[in-house]
Amino acid sequence: MISVALPLLAGAQAQINTKKIKIEDFTRKITKVVLTGNEFHDSSLRDEIAARWRISPYEFCSAEEFNSLKESEDYYFLLTVSGKFRKENGPGLMFLSLVKGGKNAAAGINEMLEIISVPLCPTENPSGREAVFLPAFIDIIQQYTLDSMERDLSGYTGLSNYTLNMPKSGGMDIIFAEEDLSSEITRNFRDLHFDSSLYVTDEDSADEYMTDNAPNTLVSYVVTPDDPQPGSYCYKMIISAETHQVYYYRRHRITKKTGPGFLAEDLKRIISYRGH
Repeated sequence: MISVALPLLAGAQAQINTKKIKIEDFTRKITKVVLTGNEFHDSSLRDEIAARWRISPYEFCSAEEFNSLKESEDYYFLLTVSGKFRKENGPGLMFLSLVKGGKNAAAGINEMLEIISVPLCPTENPSGREAVFLPAFIDIIQQYTLDSMERDLSGYTGLSNYTLNMPKSGGMDIIFAEEDLSSEITRNFRDLHFDSSLYVTDEDSADEYMTDNAPNTLVSYVVTPDDPQPGSYCYKMIISAETHQVYYYRRHRITKKTGPGFLAEDLKRIISYRGH
């Protein structure tokens, strides 16, 4: 009896500790939206949260209030944080992160239970595109959280799991900002691989599709450090301007040979997903 019971108990314990179980109280707890002190960013964040946040009660708070409450499991926190990868000299990217309060927070934000972190912009010299995509990021964070509450697989595979949406994009246009493409995407590459549903334009024109919520249109967004160095990461996304669903999400490590932006392998993968 004991030998049979122990594996069953161990299995039950593993189930209790899954991410899905840990965040099952999310919709019943207050999400504290932490303001940064940057007037431009905070104003945009306030406006978009007020317009779009729908899955839990929320309140705005300061960084000081976050520090006083972060060890309480009564709160979740949506905050803007800088991220530094192992080989970087300093934090190169800003992320919009949703985390759960708890005792581990005493050891730092990295020890808090992370629900999702979305790459937002470089820490130095952001282009301003992050404000255009902020409404989409807030919707993406909410959808991902709800999906993670339903299925453990969603909670552990991350945003890259949404790349499974790409095969459904056959009737949609994809707008790439010229600045989002790596040096590998030459004119010859475009002539060889692009069809009439793939467009390349400047950032401002690409962003207009997002602000206009253009139907049946996907738009590119790349987040990479202002001065990318080998060891940094580049994040590449394709997002629906109409629904804010993620259709493509990948990252690659920047090396001496591989710079920032969508690589040739990304474009070939995207085109193959669409059945071309």
